Amino acid sequence: MRRFILLLIGVLTISCTTTAQKEAKKKKIYKVSKTNAEWKNILTAEQYYVLRLAGTERPFSSPLNKLYKAGTFYCAACETPLYESKHKFDSGTGWPSFDRSVNGSVDRDIDHKLGYARSELLCATCGGHLGHVFNDGPRETTGMRHCINGDAMVFKSN
Repeated sequence: MRRFILLLIGVLTISCTTTAQKEAKKKKIYKVSKTNAEWKNILTAEQYYVLRLAGTERPFSSPLNKLYKAGTFYCAACETPLYESKHKFDSGTGWPSFDRSVNGSVDRDIDHKLGYARSELLCATCGGHLGHVFNDGPRETTGMRHCINGDAMVFKSN
């Protein structure tokens, strides 16, 4: 009985520690951090839904989807340069798509919201949800498709 109790205590200690360690690793502190009230004050309702609540805009609803002028797409929350128009392509999915981001501007995380693992893309400066990355992009470049919500970005021409 004593061995059983010691074993049970050991298992509980290890499992509690492991869970706590996993949670601690998930919490990244971003350079730009605001309260929900502050984000709501500076973002439109659509931007807040996408960037802060990890929402998805309706396909083909963003004016940025078919925008191919020379310039840069910035995070709508913190103005970090995310994507250059020279890396944008028409994926036919209804969302702005790029084969790569500006170096160091985008973080990745795992998203299980649909019941399976997807690679989520986040702004590396503020942690805002941008979209997801898939490996069905142009083979002649990176082979990757960064599927990005237009509401997560603002465009500035060169």
